[in-house]
Amino acid sequence: MSAPSPNGTGYLLPATGAQGLANYPHARTIPSTARTIFVSGTSSRRGDGTYGGCTTREDGSHELDCGAQTAAVLRNIETIIRGATNGQRGLESVVDATVFLTDIRADYAKMNAEWNKVWPDRTKAPARTCVQVAALPNERLNVEIKCQAIVD
Repeated sequence: MSAPSPNGTGYLLPATGAQGLANYPHARTIPSTARTIFVSGTSSRRGDGTYGGCTTREDGSHELDCGAQTAAVLRNIETIIRGATNGQRGLESVVDATVFLTDIRADYAKMNAEWNKVWPDRTKAPARTCVQVAALPNERLNVEIKCQAIVD
């Protein structure tokens, strides 16, 4: 077990066990007295209806940048958690996340790079699952994340 952080205590397998490819622990333990915030699937959509990480070409097609979209998604999740906790908590309180990618082979490394910027220490990162999906609700999206956070 690693030292506790605002999102509970991370557990990492010993070095002889399979290790994650990005910064996330194998499990997290949270206090039984903690309140949980369930954050719905969140995209890179902005308040003005545009999408972070999406450039629309003159012909109407879209160029998607999964790294930029992941960064925008994480900023949106941060905003949601801060709002739900009156500014008391942010991404440091995320205990578990599910990442949905439309092209895991092309975008997994870019998503991981942004993830690792937010959580450079895997002992303090949330537990995580990443899956490929056939589509997301809008053609301008290639990543969506849902998560749970804890509040003291």
